[in-house]
Amino acid sequence: MKAYTINPQTQELQEIELEMQANTVYTFFSSILIDEITSLDKHTIYSDSDAISNEKEAFFLGEQLIVGDALIFGKKGLEDVDAVIPKEELASLINYNIPDFYKEIFRLLKDTTLNIYTMFDTSKDGEKIELNSEWVFYVFNIADDRTKKYFLDELQKAIEEKKDILGFMHKMATLALNATE
Repeated sequence: MKAYTINPQTQELQEIELEMQANTVYTFFSSILIDEITSLDKHTIYSDSDAISNEKEAFFLGEQLIVGDALIFGKKGLEDVDAVIPKEELASLINYNIPDFYKEIFRLLKDTTLNIYTMFDTSKDGEKIELNSEWVFYVFNIADDRTKKYFLDELQKAIEEKKDILGFMHKMATLALNATE
């Protein structure tokens, strides 16, 4: 089956052929902790859930933040199929330039078990909104330097105090939502 791999450490995009079996993705990452991301039309992006803990490099695929290597298959219904996006088009979506703010977040999170794609519910003006930590990073990254410093200081404090980091992200998401009008 035609697939793509992206290695942010070497900044390589490769087209590969894999025989799809029940454990193919787990074998590729040598892990059972896999994230399945569906932000690429008609494709599934698989990544290693432990990539932050293992201090892997990150990259953007379009607007999607991915940490560590990625394995990409096409998607038809619930089935993985041959990747259909042309390699050149996929390459044009990759950005290896990660802001220092993100790098500092990853440095702080390396000893936690936070999965940045875990969704949580919050609300604004009575409307329920589903967000994740990746969104929180994005919003605070576009904030001013003082707000970024506040976020990083509070994250470090939460980690040192062994607080629930997903709860911290929920709190920061709520603050960010309430700051927008």
